[in-house]
Amino acid sequence: MKKILVLFAILSMTLWGYSQKAEEYFDAGLIKYNQKDYAGSITDYTKAIEIDPAYKDAYNNRGLSWYMLKDYTAAMADYNKAIEIDPKYARAYFNRALAKSANKDFKGEINDYDKALEIDPKYVKAYKNRGLAKYDLEDYTGAIADYTKVLEFTPNDADIYYDRGLAQYELKNYNSAIADYTRAIEIDPKNESSYNNRGLAQYELDNYKTAIEDYTKAIEINPEYSKAYNNRGLAKYELKDYNGAIADYNKVIELKPLSADAYYNRGLAKGSLQNYAGEIADYTKAIEINPKYSKAYYNRGLSKYDMKDYNGANADYTKAIELNPQYADAYNNRGLTNYETEKYNSAIADYNKAIEINPKYAKAYYNRGLAKGKLQDSKGEIADYTKAIEINPKYDRAYFNRGVVKYDQKDYTGAITDYTMAIEINANYIDAYYNRALAKINLGLKDSGCLDFKKALELGDTEVQSMIDKYCK
Repeated sequence: MKKILVLFAILSMTLWGYSQKAEEYFDAGLIKYNQKDYAGSITDYTKAIEIDPAYKDAYNNRGLSWYMLKDYTAAMADYNKAIEIDPKYARAYFNRALAKSANKDFKGEINDYDKALEIDPKYVKAYKNRGLAKYDLEDYTGAIADYTKVLEFTPNDADIYYDRGLAQYELKNYNSAIADYTRAIEIDPKNESSYNNRGLAQYELDNYKTAIEDYTKAIEINPEYSKAYNNRGLAKYELKDYNGAIADYNKVIELKPLSADAYYNRGLAKGSLQNYAGEIADYTKAIEINPKYSKAYYNRGLSKYDMKDYNGANADYTKAIELNPQYADAYNNRGLTNYETEKYNSAIADYNKAIEINPKYAKAYYNRGLAKGKLQDSKGEIADYTKAIEINPKYDRAYFNRGVVKYDQKDYTGAITDYTMAIEINANYIDAYYNRALAKINLGLKDSGCLDFKKALELGDTEVQSMIDKYCK
C-alpha cells in the first residue's frame, strides 16, 4: 500500500507570456530532475522564476525537487506560491498533499486532496491517495469510499482492490476483504501479498485450512516470504498441528534471525507439546531480541509456574508489569505465585490491582476469594465468589467454593444450592456431588445424599465407597 509518489513534473511546452529564456531554464531543470540531479534542477527552476516570477509550473516543479531532497518545508513554500498564482492548480494541491503526508500532517493532506478533487472531479490519483490518507487516520469507511471511486475509473486496478481489502479487514468485514483480495488475485495472480492477506481474513473466520492454502500459495510465489510462514504457523497452531507450526516458525527464524515474534510463537507451540524447557528458551530468546516484549515475560512466567518455579514466575510477571502497568493478567498471575508461596496479603494486593484495571475480571475475584479464605476472612471470601458469579453466571468453581464456605458455616441449605448450581453447569463435577451428599446428610436427607455419593462413584471417585459403606447401608 503506497501513495502515488510519481509527482507531476510539468513538461516543457510553448506557453504564451513565458520568455524563451525562462522556458530554456525550465527545460534544463526538467532534464536534471529526470537525471535525479535535484539540486541542479532547483538552480535552473530558480533562474526560470527569476526571469518570470509568475511561472507557476516552475514553482511546482521546484517543489518536486525539494520534495525529492526531503526538504518538505521548502517544497510546500513552492506549492503555496504556485497555488497563489493559480488557485485552480489541482496538481499543485496534489503535490502539496504529498509533502504534508511526509510531515505526518494527514488531515492537511486530505484537505489538499479535497481541493484538488473539487477542481478536477476526475482526478483518480487524488482519490487513491486520499483513500490511503484516510486509512492512515483509521477512517476505514472513508478510505473504502475513495477506493471504490477509483475503481469506477480503473476497474482492473489490482492494487486498489488490495487496498480496499485492507480497509475492509480493519472494519472486520472479513468476507468483503476476501472478495477484494480474490479480485486482486484474479487481476494479478503473482501478488503474494494478496494471498497472504486473504489468508489473514480466512483465519479471522476460523477457516484455518483455507488460510493455510493461501499462505502456502504466497510462499510458492515468494519462498522467502517470512510473514506468510509465520501466519501459516499460527493457523497450524490453531489446528493443533504444533510440529507443523514449529517447522514454519523455524523457517521464519532462518529468514529473519532477529524475529522476536517467531521465537515467541515457537515457544507457544513447544509449550503445547509440553516441551517446557524449549518453550522457556524461546521466550528467553524473544526477550533477548526485544527486552520490552511484555507478553514474552508473561508467557515465560506461565511456563515457570507450570514447573512450580513460583519465584521465577513472579519475577517474570513483575517484569511484564513494569513494561505494561495495565497488564491485568500479569497482576492476576503474580497473585497466583504469591498465593502458592503463602504470601496471601501480597496475592490480594495483586488481585486488587487486576480488578482495578478490569472490574469485570471474574477470575481475579475468584482468586482473591481463595486468598481471603486462607486469611480466615470467610465473609470477604463469599463476597468475592458472589461477584465472580455475577460477572460469569457459568462459573462452576465459584459456586462450588462458595458452597464449601457455606458448609463450613453450617449453612447446609445454602451449600446445597451452590453445589446444585455447579452440577447444573458441569454435570460431571465429582466433588460437587460428593460435597452435596455430605450437606444433605447433615440435613438428614440420607437417601438423597446417598444418590449423590453413588453418582460420584459412577463418575470415577473410588474413594467415595467408604462413605457409601458408612451412610448408605
